Parts: sequence; structure tokens; C-alpha cells
Amino acid sequence: MFNTTLNCQVDLNILNNIKHKPSSQWFPFSKEEFKQAISNCNDSSVPRLDKLTWNHLKSIVNQDNCLINIINIANLCFELGHWPNYFKYSSTIIIPKPNKTSYDQPKAFRPIVLLNTLGKLIKKVIAERLQFTVASNDFIHPSQLGGLKFKSTIDASVALTHIIRVVTTTYPMINNSTGQ
Repeated sequence: MFNTTLNCQVDLNILNNIKHKPSSQWFPFSKEEFKQAISNCNDSSVPRLDKLTWNHLKSIVNQDNCLINIINIANLCFELGHWPNYFKYSSTIIIPKPNKTSYDQPKAFRPIVLLNTLGKLIKKVIAERLQFTVASNDFIHPSQLGGLKFKSTIDASVALTHIIRVVTTTYPMINNSTGQ
């Protein structure tokens, strides 16, 4: 079952407890943001739905006039509040997982979703900026570590160690080896 909270009631008054944060302006995208985002993309990727690979798009982005056009598209998407349908189309390829004894179950396969490469690049730039904005404005709880840049299993281990030390110091009976 995918959504176990489907029929649960939610108290919307909890939204009143959220601290007010000032709104900030969304600045136009820069060439540097796009160049940084695409530099991290894998050159050996397969062609996407639009028949472009990251390597192709890197060549396109290296041409200044093409990069400016891509940035204009991204900025217009924000100004208009519209994400073009062309970026929404996808194609799913089903790949069998290796070394399975039987391929009569869906879990023996891996779906690979191919999207428009340009749309993915724009989404990468938006995600980078949003992650920076929410982290620098303390919108993310300090215990949130998953999916964030510069956070690792070491950070999770340090946080867990800290929590264990606080709990065992605050409640010494938990640390009592006799169980009393």
C-alpha cells in the first residue's frame, strides 16, 4: 500500500506554528549555474527522449549564444509559471536485473525513465538553487541528512552518536547495564 495516511485527518492548525520567513526574490539564472550543473553530468549516459546525451548538451552549452537561449527558456519558465509539456514527456525502458532465477515477478526488472535532457538540466539548476536557499535560511531541520549535498553517512553517524549520548546522560537508567 503506497499511501497509508490516505484517510487520516490532518490538523491544519499546525501550519500556524511555522515561523514566518521573509520572502526572497528569485534572481535570473546565470551561465555559471548551468555550467556547474552540467559539469557533474555523466558523459557516458544514453540518449534521452530528445535523442541528446549529456555530452551533446555539454557541447551545446559551450556555445555562448546557445547557453543564453537555454537560460532564457529557464527564466521564462519561472516568469510565466509554466513548465512546457515537452519537458514532461517520458519514455520508460524496462531492464531485467542480472542473475535473477526467475523473471516472472515485476521486482526482477528495473524501470529506467528517460526524460528530455534540456528539461533535466533546468531542473538540476533549480534543485541546486533551492537546496542552497533552504539550507542557508534554516528551512531544513538539522537532523535532515538524506539527499542533501555535503551530507554523508558520517554526518548521520555523528548525529546518532550525539543523540545517544544526550539520551544516556539525561536518562542514566537507560545506561544501567543491570536493567534496573
